[in-house]
Amino acid sequence: MTILVTGGRGKIARAVAAALTAAGHDVRVASREPSTLGAAAVSYDPADPGPALHGISQVFLYSDPSSAPAFVAAADAAGVKQVVMLSSLSSLGGPEDPHARAERVITSGSYATTRLQPGAFMSNAMFWSHQVRATGQIRLPYLDAEEAPIHEQDIADAALRVLLDGPGNGHDGRGYPLTGPESMTRRRQIELITQVTGVPIEAVDLTPDQARAELQLRDPGQRETLLAYWASQVGRPQPIEPGVELLTGHPARTFTTWLNDNPGLFA
Repeated sequence: MTILVTGGRGKIARAVAAALTAAGHDVRVASREPSTLGAAAVSYDPADPGPALHGISQVFLYSDPSSAPAFVAAADAAGVKQVVMLSSLSSLGGPEDPHARAERVITSGSYATTRLQPGAFMSNAMFWSHQVRATGQIRLPYLDAEEAPIHEQDIADAALRVLLDGPGNGHDGRGYPLTGPESMTRRRQIELITQVTGVPIEAVDLTPDQARAELQLRDPGQRETLLAYWASQVGRPQPIEPGVELLTGHPARTFTTWLNDNPGLFA
């Protein structure tokens, strides 16, 4: 039985594939750019995933609403037994959220489905490192918005547990909201970066209009959704979800752990 891991270039997918291989499973890593992953990787076309799904029993899936129908048709035709879907905590915010729409389609297949719903990633801080090295600043709107960022390895560990348990082991049809262990503002995250790394950083709290000018997003609608969400989280601690410990048996990793796992990022 072979397990397909999509999004093969991502940190989560790489961790899932490595752990499955270490556990003795036959793993097929798929990417839109397989040449970057070595000879064993296969091409994955979201519009036509059938070739990558041939002979596959389980899938770790990155998905979006536009490619979800093609995946369901191809997975059903290939006889896939289980799909572990990387979704988002935002899917719980309403039926029109893109992740919620993707979930509705993916869960319509004949295979068992489990949805992993993480909130903000600790690895988002990697994007701040470019500003720090260039200017000594981190420039963001709503620095006092609260979030409970999650370590990408915790997401990978959760996915691994569901895949190793397989279909029919209590995860079928379930969604698991996942967060880190602590709600904190992004201002606090910046303070922790300085404490751990010793790199002095000026936190610049942008106005919404300044953020609109500086945030490089191709989709203006996505930018406005983010700004509205961050505004709504000021002064509202993020609830801590137990999904990581429930699935993995260990507490969720802290932001300090993530910084120590990524030394030199802000130097």
